[in-house]
Amino acid sequence: MTWLYHPLQIPLGLIVWGVWFIALYSGLSVGCAVAPPDAAAGPWNWLNVVLGGASLATVALLLGLSALCWRASRRVGQNERAKRFIARVGASVHLVAALATLFIALPIVGLPPCV
Repeated sequence: MTWLYHPLQIPLGLIVWGVWFIALYSGLSVGCAVAPPDAAAGPWNWLNVVLGGASLATVALLLGLSALCWRASRRVGQNERAKRFIARVGASVHLVAALATLFIALPIVGLPPCV
């Protein structure tokens, strides 16, 4: 898995987070404009379920990439410092992006979407 040592791993977590963020708020805006769920239903409606599911999938992807990068950083030899650095920084950035995704997605659980 040489792609785990590619320098693209460093910004990849934030790129995934950015795409998720744009998709989340785009989906929220389109969902509220086209077929707004009943506000009396509270936070448990079709729009929040879709947005929450996409958020959980994004968190799972980022955590999986973080784990892969961390394991890859432990497999490199002593003379491959650049590979270890890229894999460790990539794992850290993926983890931070997963935590940011969870933090921003928390209102989906408790708030109605179109109020």
